[in-house]
Amino acid sequence: MKNTVLVAVAAVGVLLSCENKESVSQTPESNAEITIMSLDPGHFHAGLIHKSMYPQVDSTVYVFAPEGAELQDYMNRMSGYNNREDAPTAWNLQVSTGDDYLDKMISSKPGNVMMVAGKNDRKIDYISAAVNNGIHVYADKPLVINKDGFKKLLDAFAQAEQNDLLLYDIMTERFEISTILQRELSMDPAVFGELEKGTLENPAITKESIHHFFKYVSGSPLIRPDWFFDTDIEGTGIVDVTTHLVDLIQWEAFPEVILDTTDVEMLTAKLWPTVMDLEQFRLVTGKSEFPGFLRKNVTNDKLSVNSNGEMNYKLKGVHAKVSVIWNYQAPEGAADTHYSMMRGTKANLIIQQGEAEDYVATLYVELLDGQDEALLSLVKKKLQGRFPGLDLQKTGESKYKVIIPEEYHNGHEAHFAQVTEKYLEYFTQGNMPAWEVPNMIVKYHTTTEALTKASEN
Repeated sequence: MKNTVLVAVAAVGVLLSCENKESVSQTPESNAEITIMSLDPGHFHAGLIHKSMYPQVDSTVYVFAPEGAELQDYMNRMSGYNNREDAPTAWNLQVSTGDDYLDKMISSKPGNVMMVAGKNDRKIDYISAAVNNGIHVYADKPLVINKDGFKKLLDAFAQAEQNDLLLYDIMTERFEISTILQRELSMDPAVFGELEKGTLENPAITKESIHHFFKYVSGSPLIRPDWFFDTDIEGTGIVDVTTHLVDLIQWEAFPEVILDTTDVEMLTAKLWPTVMDLEQFRLVTGKSEFPGFLRKNVTNDKLSVNSNGEMNYKLKGVHAKVSVIWNYQAPEGAADTHYSMMRGTKANLIIQQGEAEDYVATLYVELLDGQDEALLSLVKKKLQGRFPGLDLQKTGESKYKVIIPEEYHNGHEAHFAQVTEKYLEYFTQGNMPAWEVPNMIVKYHTTTEALTKASEN
């Protein structure tokens, strides 16, 4: 039976009532600029964009999804935001369930923006259906996980342009303060000089991150769907989280430059697995056994997930390295970590997030040309105006630690509101910067080229 359920996720609790399709469609018209339709919200990121409310966005969210635990998790997350004591939200959900959820969204079209975060193997088909039917798209990464998907993405961008639609992926890491400052410092020739070209063995720019299957989100243990561990659905480690790192390399090394796929030369790439036993799988999924579709990757009662990846490539002649590692769980007191190095002719800019930094992303500046005064001037005369409280601490003869006030470390979850606000800004303007779409294309060309190269090995 295919039902439409009106869900008023109010501050006083969750109200569930079954309604027929006609009665649900009678919701009063809104004057808000944007009404979101959330399609098949199988990943917790679908809920994180609603941790805040936005003046341009209608408080009613139309949800089209199959019934099941993933939909319930999404609804519970939204209810949690509405019921929290500190700055509660006021989202109202109208939920249409059934296997024909995509057809329902397209035929009824109660909103103008589709938000999608879930199974990555079918995401590009959702995106194509949306833009072919006049619907803007706001999508969690990655948009595609292989070359076949990349070909469809090119068509989707062409269709979006023809229909004057906004198709955008959620790049939260551009809002991490240490990365913002690394980019700012790299754009000052007096401090950084020019970006080195580097070599395969010693890249000019490196991005590495470590993630964990078992973690806490919004204070609760994250239960991941079992399909998350099927790389045919989720994508391998070289096309998933790497999307963020490739994006940052483009964003920092060539700020606001329009890139082309011909600017990319893939040199080496590899994949390797993370292995977990059944008890670990049970803790992170809530499932008592490995499902049939994962048996292809189970040996001796242990599941291998090709979640780790590394690529070395050149972008406009600059050597870059990207590496992503997934461990099962972080050590006590630790968390996901990020490492980044940008090598300039006058300085190296290094982000570290290890035990020495209390697992807080910390930016260091290694001066190579004795330009201390230039660095002090940049931070104290320019950057302090934008980031009050920013300072420098000398940690060696030519090395400084950038002191970043705690309030700027607002965390991964807060970045979803920031990137959503950027999307809303583009929506209101009616366009994006000229470099955004070409560089999204180059980004997914890079990740899928890396997968092809890794598969050859």
